[in-house]
Amino acid sequence: MRYYSLIFYLLSILFSDTGYEIAERMINRDAPLDIKSKLIMTLEDKKGNTMESVIRSYTKDSGKKQIIWFLGPPDSRGISLYKIESKNGRDVMKMWLPAFKKIRKISSSKKSDSFMGSDLSFEDLYNRELDDYLYTIEFIEKSNQYIMTSIPVESIKSSYSKHVSWIDKETLLIKKEESYNKSGSLFKTKEFKYINIDGFDLVKQITVVDIKKNHKTHLKFEEMVLNSGINDDFFHEKNLRRIPIEKSEK
Repeated sequence: MRYYSLIFYLLSILFSDTGYEIAERMINRDAPLDIKSKLIMTLEDKKGNTMESVIRSYTKDSGKKQIIWFLGPPDSRGISLYKIESKNGRDVMKMWLPAFKKIRKISSSKKSDSFMGSDLSFEDLYNRELDDYLYTIEFIEKSNQYIMTSIPVESIKSSYSKHVSWIDKETLLIKKEESYNKSGSLFKTKEFKYINIDGFDLVKQITVVDIKKNHKTHLKFEEMVLNSGINDDFFHEKNLRRIPIEKSEK
């Protein structure tokens, strides 16, 4: 009996997916060509005080192209950001700051900075390229989840030492994630909730917690419109100053 159990165990290891293969399948999940949405970003301090921002977002190519505009509060209205991710490493990220009438380029040396006072850094706004990480994977049969550890390669100069993600085996959706700083201490946690629209599993809510500061950022996606036909040339800094008006806002 022990002999057959050993054979079964060895076969399960031999034919199980590697961390790289799981990550590749996650990246290649079916996704809309583009998404328009409204985003409610709520910052919550350790005393429970909150501050809310309303954001309009246009994305394409699974978020590799994106423009966002702050609609409120009044002191943030008009601030905007666009990014274009490229496999050749020539990523572009710029912000329009209307109070200074200035476009600011977000350099790689600034990617660990906080995005608009939230618990997200500029690095967190980027997709993770498959070959930029080393992966290990563990399957937890009881919860039917993978636990994946993703370690950034040195060349991308990440501000994190690793990410640990809990992934549903059937859907390949991340349920929660822990991110560790360079000293190896737990830095942030993220929890995700999803909604299915037109057959696509899309992020509906994200909660990000800065462990040391005991500060939270809540992100809620609303009014999502899929496959509206956004042109590639729309993602340009010239459109940072032009807040789009959706039909629901007229």
